[in-house]
Formats: sequence, C-alpha cells, structure tokens
Amino acid sequence: MSHDPQTPADPVPGAVPTPRLSPVLQAVLGRIARHGHVARDTNARFDAEATLGQRVADRVAAFGGSWTFILLFLGLLAGWTAGNWLLGRAAPDPYPFIFLNLLLSMLAALQAPVIMMSQNRQAAKDRLDAAHDYEVNLKAEIEIMALHEKLDRLREQDLKAMLTRQQEQIDLLTRLMAERRP
Repeated sequence: MSHDPQTPADPVPGAVPTPRLSPVLQAVLGRIARHGHVARDTNARFDAEATLGQRVADRVAAFGGSWTFILLFLGLLAGWTAGNWLLGRAAPDPYPFIFLNLLLSMLAALQAPVIMMSQNRQAAKDRLDAAHDYEVNLKAEIEIMALHEKLDRLREQDLKAMLTRQQEQIDLLTRLMAERRP
C-alpha cells in the first residue's frame, strides 16, 4: 500500500508525532541553515511591481487626502459661489449652483473608486509587511532559542569543569590531611 506524500504515514505505536512545517517556517529554517538574511525591503519590491494605474491611484489618493487639496478645493468652491453669487441672474451657475453640484458629484464618483483602489493596494502592502514581520520575528525567535541552547551548554561545561576542579581540590586536601597525620 503506497501513501500520498502529502498525507502522513500511519503512526508508529509509541512514536512522538512530528508536526508538518508550514512553508514559511521551512523557508525561514532554510535561510537560517544557509546563514541567509530574512530582512528585505518589501516596499521597494511592492512598488516595483505596481502598474501605471496603481501608481496613479496612489498619487490621486495622496493628493486627494492632503491639506493642499482641501485648501485648494475650499478656495475653488468659495470662488465659484462668490463669483456666481455676485453675478446674480447673469451668472453661468446661479444659486442653488446646480452645475457645481453636478461637478462635485462627478468628482466624488471618480475619486471614490480611485481612493478605494489605493486603499486596497495599501491593504495588500500591509499584508506583505505583516508576513515579512512574521518571518523576521520567527527567525529572531529561532536564533534566540539557539543562543539559549548555547548558553545552557556553556553553563553545563563550566559547571562540570568547576565540579572537576572542586573534586581535585578535595582529593588534594584529603591527601594533605592524610600526610599530616602522625
């Protein structure tokens, strides 16, 4: 009977089950074994893979969410309403500013999906950063565990050496005491 390589073999009675390693853990352990680095610039990679539309969406969202845009837009709205108000009935868009409402609705209809595209891209970037942070933290945890093991081995070696020296000193003192007795 053959087993699928993806399914674990029948457990051996008395054997300790070994968990399957996740692909991330396998990659991190591989980098540790090769003394490779886990840290990388995820922003550079993410930005390099961006399409023209994604870069435009990011710039539009960055400008649309800035104080510069807000102040310019407030100035435009104030100028539009003041100009049309002062011109009265001869104004191209008299009060209640229906054409301005149409322009604002079209701007909102175009700007909202572009901002949502940028937010989706930022969410994907955040997920990539979180996965990278997990890998870095995992490697750090493994390295710390290895350091603890090294320290424990050193402490054990020092303790054995100290006990050996202590036994030698006891033997020497016992021999000296035996020699001094008449």
